[in-house]
Amino acid sequence: MGTDGLVTDGPYPETKEVVGGFVVLDVASREEALTWAAKFAASCRCAQEVRELMPDPEVDAMIRQAQVAAK
Repeated sequence: MGTDGLVTDGPYPETKEVVGGFVVLDVASREEALTWAAKFAASCRCAQEVRELMPDPEVDAMIRQAQVAAK
């Protein structure tokens, strides 16, 4: 996602240097992720790369168990 709102679909450009960080968002759809990427691109005036991470059902189950135990 470019600062101008342009969305390109890989391959990702090669860079010699990366200065920055990353953000992990839990959103319902790719469209929502792209909306957030556009907000980040506008605020930091730099292009954003969006990657999808698949949920891990085992980790989700452990988190739910911990939440129930904490109540």
